[in-house]
Amino acid sequence: MRILLVSSELHPYSKTGGLADMVGALAKSLAAGGHEVGVVTPLYRGLPEKFPDIKPFDWQMEVPLGEAHVRGGVMIHEVSENLRIYFIDHRDFFFRDGLYQVGGRDFPDNAARFIFFAKAAVHLARFLPWQPELVHAHDWQAGLVPMLILDQRLREGWGTAPLSCLTIHNLAYQGIFPKETFELTNLPADYFNPHGAEFYGSLNCLKAAIAHSDVITTVSPRYAREILTEALGCGLDPALRRRQDALVGILNGVDTTEWNPATDLHLRHHFSATRMAGKALEKQDLQRELALPAQPAAPLFGTVTRLADQKGVDIMLAALQEMLPAGFQFVLLGSGDPFFENAFRSLAKSNALQVAAKIGFDNGLSHRIEAGCDFFLMPSRFEPCGLNQMYSQIYGTIPVVRRTGGLDDSVTDALDDPKGADGIKFSDYTSRALAKAIRKALVLYATPGALKRYRRNAMRQDYSWDRTREEYLRTYRRAFSG
Repeated sequence: MRILLVSSELHPYSKTGGLADMVGALAKSLAAGGHEVGVVTPLYRGLPEKFPDIKPFDWQMEVPLGEAHVRGGVMIHEVSENLRIYFIDHRDFFFRDGLYQVGGRDFPDNAARFIFFAKAAVHLARFLPWQPELVHAHDWQAGLVPMLILDQRLREGWGTAPLSCLTIHNLAYQGIFPKETFELTNLPADYFNPHGAEFYGSLNCLKAAIAHSDVITTVSPRYAREILTEALGCGLDPALRRRQDALVGILNGVDTTEWNPATDLHLRHHFSATRMAGKALEKQDLQRELALPAQPAAPLFGTVTRLADQKGVDIMLAALQEMLPAGFQFVLLGSGDPFFENAFRSLAKSNALQVAAKIGFDNGLSHRIEAGCDFFLMPSRFEPCGLNQMYSQIYGTIPVVRRTGGLDDSVTDALDDPKGADGIKFSDYTSRALAKAIRKALVLYATPGALKRYRRNAMRQDYSWDRTREEYLRTYRRAFSG
């Protein structure tokens, strides 16, 4: 199959979250399975210098953007014989200090930036010599791609137009812009209607994709069910219920070439399910790295997270304040809302022997936290999929999660299966419920035989992209079967 993926971020070139990891891993897996794969993504500042294999591509384009005509170029990284990355080169739009925002504020021209990006991706889909059969758009930044393809099929006679797939990584981010922004699409006003791109008088890029994609996926089965409800549908549940027959949830996989405790380049001490000595050494190294007392017997909890309400950091703070007298240690790596950044800094300052908080992002440290901790906290308010709980399981670090979205799909509590348990789950979104889950973790830690069983179960989980790839291919074939 010939497949073109469209994403505003792509590991290892650009990243703000799990979107980049998922698209990068899916592209590699599809290519490894023998499919012809391209990925379209913006050329952000610094990429040509950081990745010298990115070369100019003999390709120029000019696309309408409202009354203007905007020129752009393309650069290419030929990763393998059947995997190519196409970088959309527009310096004014993409050579900035952030991908979507700076200083916590969205760029005011994000609509123009990503409408241009969607148009550029469709231009490539139409004119690349290898002619993709299916275009897979990810999140709102690529949300206009399916509608643009459909319009060119119907109005411009694009007889070989590819089918389209949308993946919703997080329904809370929809790309909503003022009504007049629709003029930048250069599409007939017919598309701006309550069953299409219009959303309470505004342009909604994700709603446009939901309405016009041939098939729709989310990144976990439970999240696919949750977004059909008013509680978690973020206002788009009516649109999603209309397309329910086209919707499927597929749990993300993990790129085990990067996330593998037996080979991880960020670790000094490697380990596996049958040779666990390296994990204890990683724990001591992590304690020293973050200036905590190197106490092998102290339970070590950790998290790597975006500091936002969605991630449950409010109830995490309250639960930690309640439970720290129990004597465990806690490490955090994350950034986001300044209020939460300062709150965790304050928690670490007042509990210097137990808490370490590093504000920012450090890829190597994120690997060492997964490897060195005993437990990993993910008390999300909602979680489309989540990857860190899977990384934790692979590294024998027991996840403590809330029963929501992909967390519920991927983690097994003793109440779900006593013999197969590999994590601890709680339901109520309260600090009291999380504190109770932490108490359960401390009891588990004090029971070496049970802890060993949980770790063994966790490290046996199969999150390989071979499984996930086959589910996406079945979904693609659904699009072709109509």
